Amino acid sequence: MEKIMRKSLLYKTGVEYGDYTINIAEGCSHGCKYPCYAMMMAKRFGKAKTYEDWCCPKLIGNALELLDIEIPKLKDKIQSVQLCFTTDPFMYNYPEISDLSSQCMRKLNESGIKCTALTKGTLPFELSELSNENEYGITLISLNEDFRKEIEPGSAPYVERIQSLKNLHEAGCKTWVSIEPYPTPNFIEQSLDEIIDAISFVDKIIFGRLNYNAKVSQYKDYKKFFNEMAEKVILFCETNGKQYHIKEGTITKS
Repeated sequence: MEKIMRKSLLYKTGVEYGDYTINIAEGCSHGCKYPCYAMMMAKRFGKAKTYEDWCCPKLIGNALELLDIEIPKLKDKIQSVQLCFTTDPFMYNYPEISDLSSQCMRKLNESGIKCTALTKGTLPFELSELSNENEYGITLISLNEDFRKEIEPGSAPYVERIQSLKNLHEAGCKTWVSIEPYPTPNFIEQSLDEIIDAISFVDKIIFGRLNYNAKVSQYKDYKKFFNEMAEKVILFCETNGKQYHIKEGTITKS
């Protein structure tokens, strides 16, 4: 696997529910076609010339060495570190990436820093051996495998994602799911209730609408639709004692 070197790794993120983050690779083989915001930015700034280029990830070869330098300087400022915002820490069928993510998390934990991970791949069970303050999540916007193959072609099958998360939950880990970017019915007719039921064991749900796609606004009453879906998430979480976060801009005036 191709490796590249970076001058820095830890950085403060502007994402509404994030603190610090690291990206242990450049590019992502999952090739999401929402479109992917990270890919759009990579193409804009010349880090990926084409979709195909983006789908061939490059590993950050000096990630562990950078953490050794940066953790002592920043650890008093860091509340948590998320893996990752512009790539996937447990990329499906890329063991080199998964191994490096686990090593980075272990190194951060050893310095008393909590980690949060989010993936469209599968979460290795070995993560259960790390800090019990860590939080592990999967992205899940459907249960329909044909839709996954169309919109997230290189990602892990939904059943595998859910099972890997459930394994960690049953081992006592904190778990969450990101139901984002959730599509309107003109993309796929489906039941949000069924998706919630499939991940009802998790401790937290984050829900957000699909953005950056003109087809959303072509759906009549799309604002009302996202408001109703958000209310379903809120009702489930409040009824069952779960934490939740509705992404900014998801609930709007119809």
